[in-house]
Amino acid sequence: MKVNRLVSIILTLIDKKRISAKELADMFEVSTRTIYRDIDAISMIGIPIHSTSGVGGGFEIMENYKIDKSTFSQTDLTTLLMGISSIPNIMKNDDFTHTLTKIKNLIPTDNIEMAHLQPDQLHIDFSLWMGNRNLENYINVIKDALKEKKLLSFEYINHRGYQTKRQVEPYQLILKSSQWYFQGYCYKRNDFRLFKLTRLSNLKKENSCFSPKNYEKPLLDTTDILDKLRTTIKLRIHESLMEQLLDYCAYDQFSKEGENFYIVNFPFIENDYHYGILLSFGERCECLEPLHVRSELKRKITNLSKIYEPSSYKI
Repeated sequence: MKVNRLVSIILTLIDKKRISAKELADMFEVSTRTIYRDIDAISMIGIPIHSTSGVGGGFEIMENYKIDKSTFSQTDLTTLLMGISSIPNIMKNDDFTHTLTKIKNLIPTDNIEMAHLQPDQLHIDFSLWMGNRNLENYINVIKDALKEKKLLSFEYINHRGYQTKRQVEPYQLILKSSQWYFQGYCYKRNDFRLFKLTRLSNLKKENSCFSPKNYEKPLLDTTDILDKLRTTIKLRIHESLMEQLLDYCAYDQFSKEGENFYIVNFPFIENDYHYGILLSFGERCECLEPLHVRSELKRKITNLSKIYEPSSYKI
């Protein structure tokens, strides 16, 4: 939302002596043209912003300017506090604490209680219920390398289990679907790659620095691609699976069958991952159609059962 971005830009300018339009555009994932329009809008509300052109230029709030607390509404400040509350604890540092303190100081005394109450009504926790490997040390190493423009070296295990040694220029730390990744330029592949932190081992920040390259951010929104691959299959499930399947499809895709079962239109992509999802439902789920998916499930179940034949393994 534009208002939230304007407030965030103002606070960024307060926190930094000078910042370029390109840096602001990258920070808020908008075009530089949008940033220039935002700066004009901020100037129109009476905040004096000085711009400097050329190398090392950028925007800055004029020296000795003090922001009036009335510049921000209670809604603006509450929105900012709610946004900050969603940041994972591991990403919070001294700069974060200083910025948070500045925001809180802008809240009028008679509104402090309400401004704190509303953010407390929202709690976001990115950690898994169980089995979440502690990656805090790795994240801190990557954060330092990003800040200092230092190379990273590590051993990486690909999806087939092969391990290779990598030397990488780090560019972006990413949290998506409760999983941590970082984007970097890999010297082994001579290209940008997205690395999953749980596949790293022996991560080290090297002493060597690098000169940043121009790069495009990784494609993280794959909705359009998946929509083209996704088909709908028909399942018959026991009611005890309802909670699990609601993670994948809406309630209007369920129709009651008898007392304890449902027929479900289930979104499906024909790959090992999605077949694994169906198999994880066990005997409480039956694929009714299409026939080729049903047949493939039967083949996989047959192969799985062979592993547990008495003659297949000797102690």
